[in-house]
Amino acid sequence: MAHPALAAVHNVAPLITKYADEAERERRLARPVVDALLNAGVFRLLVPPALGGAGASPLEFAEVVEAVSAVDGSAGWCVMIGGGYGHFAGLLPPLGATEIFSDSGAVLAGTFRPNGIARAVADGYHINGQWPLASGSSHATWLVGGCRVFDGDQPRLTPAGRPELRLMLLPVGDAEILDTWHTAGLRGTASHDFVIRDRDVPAHRTFWFTHPPARSEPVYRLPVIAFFATCIASVPLGIARHALSLFKALAGAKTPTWSQALLRDKAAAQLAMGQAEGLVRSGRAILTETLRDAWTTVSGGAALSWEQRGLLWLASTQAATQAVQAVELLFTAAGASAVYASTGLERCLRDVRTAAQHVCVTPTNLELAGQFALGLDVRQSVWSIDDRGDG
Repeated sequence: MAHPALAAVHNVAPLITKYADEAERERRLARPVVDALLNAGVFRLLVPPALGGAGASPLEFAEVVEAVSAVDGSAGWCVMIGGGYGHFAGLLPPLGATEIFSDSGAVLAGTFRPNGIARAVADGYHINGQWPLASGSSHATWLVGGCRVFDGDQPRLTPAGRPELRLMLLPVGDAEILDTWHTAGLRGTASHDFVIRDRDVPAHRTFWFTHPPARSEPVYRLPVIAFFATCIASVPLGIARHALSLFKALAGAKTPTWSQALLRDKAAAQLAMGQAEGLVRSGRAILTETLRDAWTTVSGGAALSWEQRGLLWLASTQAATQAVQAVELLFTAAGASAVYASTGLERCLRDVRTAAQHVCVTPTNLELAGQFALGLDVRQSVWSIDDRGDG
């Protein structure tokens, strides 16, 4: 049975569509859309019920992200980030989780990149830094920034000799948002840079992915970044589904130049539609199958094997790659009409390519998957960054 939030998304879809062009122009989601998404509960799907969240499964969350993305890529990306970071409610120390997520209007934005410097002080850290790509910064209430930890002027090292890293969570009012999001795609996400200067963060509002989760629910036992990759992949899948819908409508209305028949009657259009449909369905199938297997494992109390972790990365990358291929096929088959903003296909192309640029779904992950399949050691790769242990 689908999560109730999915029905809520379908109800909000007309509003998202109404404001999609405004979001594109203003480079942020319109406030009525943000409010409707808040009311739909999509930003609290991964927050535990004990903190007023929905306690949804990873599959349910991915399905909601895909559904929003099938209406508008920028809205879907913002739901993926804001809702995905709700996962932190189970990773933060309880005091920090309560402070942030007891507010039903809390939405997080920010980046894992350790661009900041956090100097240890009594009861916390003194931080400075600048971070890019804070998607949803226009409606976020909290910001997340990765930092390298220092003791005085010396970087703190883990027992394995690696730099100690932590995510720092601060109220959005503690930061300066820089207007940097001038991009080809996903323009409505307000993925601006932000700067933090000389702010103190209590230790209970910090954590890192190698730390044991604070809560016992199965979803918090998933490897964080590998799970995050599946959420990211759900966005291009949704955008590709939108492109399929737009192409179908165009093909039923357009008569190509030098033709007496509709585009839909042309073999080239039929081939492109069939190929694109197959790419999207198979990409979604591998993502769903792999995520379901991982969920079954952690729900049974076990940790994921290295193979399962690797397959999460592989499935996410494969799904995103195939979504891009599908949109490119449809864009080409639509002919000159595709370049007009009125068709919507050019935005789908820009958005899907931008989403697939994320490092978590970049094609280099397929190289890592090949290394793993060939029996090579990948434990020092990005796949191990969120391992539950020293990393």
